[in-house]
Amino acid sequence: MVQEINDRILAYFPGQEMEYLSSDSIDEVESVSENFDPALYSPDFLNGIKMSGVPNHRLLLKVGVHIMLLGNINQKKRLCNGTRLQVVSLGKHVIEAKVVSGTNIGFRTLLSRISLTPSDKKLPFKLKRRQFPISVCFAMTINKSQGQSLSRVGLYLKDPVFTHGQLYVALSRVQTREGIKIVLLDKASKLISETKNVVYKEIFGNLV
Repeated sequence: MVQEINDRILAYFPGQEMEYLSSDSIDEVESVSENFDPALYSPDFLNGIKMSGVPNHRLLLKVGVHIMLLGNINQKKRLCNGTRLQVVSLGKHVIEAKVVSGTNIGFRTLLSRISLTPSDKKLPFKLKRRQFPISVCFAMTINKSQGQSLSRVGLYLKDPVFTHGQLYVALSRVQTREGIKIVLLDKASKLISETKNVVYKEIFGNLV
């Protein structure tokens, strides 16, 4: 759902679009086994793999678009996983972006492709993907939004939150009541005016 929202907003965003494709391969050193045959997995199959915390094979970007870092690039300069930036310029091999969240707002940095080898037990091998460690982030999941401080937030709840404190996390990303807009939908995708706030009363049982 987050990816779908990002794609729709990007389509209406002004400016020329640039496409960046990753270079995907199998890390045979990390995937060695008696029955493993890398020839069974085509480039199209590898390109189609999508995993949490890993950039997609195909990135579409425009100048001015907000992006999020997927990994710790430079902790001293606070370029860490979840940092939000805005694209300043797009090159063939380098992307210039400025930080728009946290304590380092306005800092400009150059991003290049890096090789990522994510650990995913669902795959019989380790994927090696060389791509810019970013994703478009007009929208993000509630969990990914933790630590963000924004002036305006749009909360899209197609389904109710399902864990304790998750609704609080989403609502507390914004500084004022006027800065948040919420869209709530029922099972028939019709607008409604209330949602559940999941609270486990048991955790308060031993409080004095």
